[in-house]
Amino acid sequence: MNLNMNIISTHKEWPLLAQKALNGERLTEEEGLAVLEASDDEVLPLLQAAFQVRKHYYGKKVKLNMIINAKSGLCPEDCGYCSQSIVSTAPVSKYTLLDKDTLLAGAREAMARKAGTYCIVAAGKGPTDKELAQVVDAVKEIRETMPLKICACLGILKDEQAQRLAEAGVHRYNHNLNTSKANYPSITTTHTYDQRVETVEKVKTYGMSPCSGVIIGMGETNEEIVEMAYALRDLDSDSIPINFLNAIPGTPLEHAGRTPAMKALKVLALFRFICPSKEIRVAGGREVNLRTLQPMSLYAANSLFVGDYLTTAGQSIGVDHQMIEDLGFEIELNAL
Repeated sequence: MNLNMNIISTHKEWPLLAQKALNGERLTEEEGLAVLEASDDEVLPLLQAAFQVRKHYYGKKVKLNMIINAKSGLCPEDCGYCSQSIVSTAPVSKYTLLDKDTLLAGAREAMARKAGTYCIVAAGKGPTDKELAQVVDAVKEIRETMPLKICACLGILKDEQAQRLAEAGVHRYNHNLNTSKANYPSITTTHTYDQRVETVEKVKTYGMSPCSGVIIGMGETNEEIVEMAYALRDLDSDSIPINFLNAIPGTPLEHAGRTPAMKALKVLALFRFICPSKEIRVAGGREVNLRTLQPMSLYAANSLFVGDYLTTAGQSIGVDHQMIEDLGFEIELNAL
């Protein structure tokens, strides 16, 4: 079934895209662009169509994830969006890898917030052997004492490092593509897009679930957003965090404008159509980009980060829990 972009102009056409997604068919680039370029008047019917796909795979359940910034600042990379990079002048905390007791305390906090997945994130190009050993030690104890799924995000991995994390019990490894291949050199020069793809493929080889997503709002075109969604579909990323740039003063992208809330909702619908069975997570920047429309995001997405992010604050856990309850949705406990 191919839809001509010219006829995707009313609410009557979006269910056809939903059915195509449910049938396992790949949307064309033209159809993907139609979602992003739809009139704002079409957002409600568009989300209704995306919800049919989301509901088929996930019902009304919402997965919660919590991040701990296990190593802050001190990063030699030059990622233009990041307050922890070597080129950033943002006033962020700088510390080496947190000790085991602090990582364990973070895991207990994740449980208190009803998060099923605990994400251990460390700034840097990749972990040293000492850092990896510290993470492995903490992961083993968390696995032995708590019913949590663990995601690690430590940068580019060597084969033996990926193997050790998998053997320790890490369920999932995050390494975001962030932007399109063409746009990548304008965002980061200290590593390549292809290195990120290689790391995602590597963690799959060692049996960890791949988590990879994007940051919307870094100068990419609509065509590139569609391309990013296709790239993650082709990578078979199990979990896809959709970040919306939170432009932090002191970073090269500090003057980038926010993504309009209605555009953000269209992006989430697009990723649901292109990656229908995958966990689509509303991630960093949702509070400052979606603002009062955050609840609507869960008609396309099925997952949230709760609590603070790496160097920016999230909204209160009570507000997130209330939002889910008011929607008539349900938190999926102990969910990967």
